[in-house]
This record gives sequence, structure tokens and C-alpha cells, in this order.
Amino acid sequence: MIERSSYERRTPTATVLHAVVREHLESFLAETRERSGHGYGVPRHVERELRNYLACGVLAHGFVRVRCVDCGFDRLVAFACKGRAVCPSCRGRRMADAAAHLVDRVLPRAPYRQWTLSVPWRLRAVLARDRRLLSAALTCNVKGATRCACGAAALRDLAASRPCGHHHGLHERAVSRYRYPDRVVGSRARR
Repeated sequence: MIERSSYERRTPTATVLHAVVREHLESFLAETRERSGHGYGVPRHVERELRNYLACGVLAHGFVRVRCVDCGFDRLVAFACKGRAVCPSCRGRRMADAAAHLVDRVLPRAPYRQWTLSVPWRLRAVLARDRRLLSAALTCNVKGATRCACGAAALRDLAASRPCGHHHGLHERAVSRYRYPDRVVGSRARR
């Protein structure tokens, strides 16, 4: 049974961010087209993300009706953009889902160590546009971290001088990897 007070529909059109994007998107896109040397402006995925954000959570852009079969109470739930960059609601939901998955299903099963790759600002823009380069950078980071962890395990085995001759440390094929590129923007990222 759906509790009438348990869900309150969000109103993204009432936020300052939505108002700024809504009022300035077209002029921003036109100006970036004029200023860019190639005449295309921002990458297509950026424009798509901004336009999808404007439709996110707005009933006029699509919704689903949820109805309780017991009492007949129903409500409208607007579709979400499921964006990764602009929409604070969808980004927050994605981060919470990823964190819950890690905490509930991945991390309790094995000891782990966190490694973070920090990239200089100028290189971040390049990696944001080129998925293959981003994948290669993350792969290099994971391989380096894996070698470091396996090397430390081998040194521990040598220090313990295992009489059986078996390697009880980490093997590279036994190391689990989880990569999550997070693109932090704004003043928080520049600290």
C-alpha cells in the first residue's frame, strides 16, 4: 500500500540551477558555436545532457502513473533524465546506488584498498572528450596499483619465509578491480 505522505514529488523547475540553464542554454550554445574554431560549440553529449536535464522530473515531458491495487490511491511520477553530470537528483541517485552496491555486495567479501588517480586540470578536459584515452589512463592506473599490491604481498611472503614454497600473497589474476571515473567540477575540485 502506498503511503500518501511518504513521497513528495520534487520540483526541479523551482531550483536556481534549472532557471539558469533554462534561461541561458540557447544563448550559451550559440555563443560557444561562434567562439569555437570549428563552429560546432560544445560536444554533442554536453548539449544532450543539458537539454535532458531541463526535461528531468517535469510531468509535461513524460510520466508514469503508480496505483495501489488495495486502496486505489495513485500518483504521477515524472521520468528522470538519468544524467551523470548536470542533474543533481540523478547524479545523487547514481552515486547512492553505486555506493550501496559496493558496500552491500563487493566490499564485504574481500579485503580491499582504495587507489585514486588525480589528473591535472588541462588533461581532464582531454580525457573527458576521449573515452578511449580515459579507458587507457584508468587501465594504466589499475595495472600499476595491482603490481604494487602484488609486489607488497610477495615481499610479505619473503619476509615471513614460507617454508612450503607456496606464494600466499596476492596474485595479479586474483585482484578485483572497480573503476569509477568521477568528474568533480566547481570550486571543490580545485582544492
